[in-house]
Amino acid sequence: MTTDAFEQTNWVWQFSLFQQQVGEWVEYQFSRFQKTFPGWSISPWLNELLTILFWSGLGLFLVWVGWRLWQEFNPYLYTWLNAVSNARGSRTKANSRETSITLLLSQAQEFQRQYNYSEACRCVYLAMLQQLHEQAIARQQLSRTDGEYLQLLKSSVTLLQPYQTLITTHEQLCFSEHEILAENYQQCWQAYKKIQESLVSNQE
Repeated sequence: MTTDAFEQTNWVWQFSLFQQQVGEWVEYQFSRFQKTFPGWSISPWLNELLTILFWSGLGLFLVWVGWRLWQEFNPYLYTWLNAVSNARGSRTKANSRETSITLLLSQAQEFQRQYNYSEACRCVYLAMLQQLHEQAIARQQLSRTDGEYLQLLKSSVTLLQPYQTLITTHEQLCFSEHEILAENYQQCWQAYKKIQESLVSNQE
């Protein structure tokens, strides 16, 4: 598309063309009026005044039409906007949860590279809790202990051992001076992978 073609199709040009056509129509009507009454003529300033009044009247009419349309369709518009907003909100929440787990696992790998195996295991444990929350297996509660999580899992999951590995490691982090080593982190990481695999197989 050439530049000239583009310039001739924008709304400013279309409005200018419409305004010119209206002006020519008004002049044509005045010329017909003058032919009917040859001795009567209209002064330029009156012509300008009539043009201004015409465009003001047209503008007020369009504003009134827009206001009436707004009043008529306002409830439907708000209903539609709320539906769109809720749909976007649901997608955003789902994406934020996925990002939360992904971020925790990324942080775990970063701590592992820094040889901070305690924090690495903690991140994997938190990713497990988030996974349980999203799958509605065990909702996260601040007051819930590792023992309570384990009791819930005994009646909710078929593969308990990976959860036990992560929960036991987390208890060691919180309640003992047991040093968390690289092999402990590898056990936690493998346990989390088994949890993911079991959840996928259950969904299939």
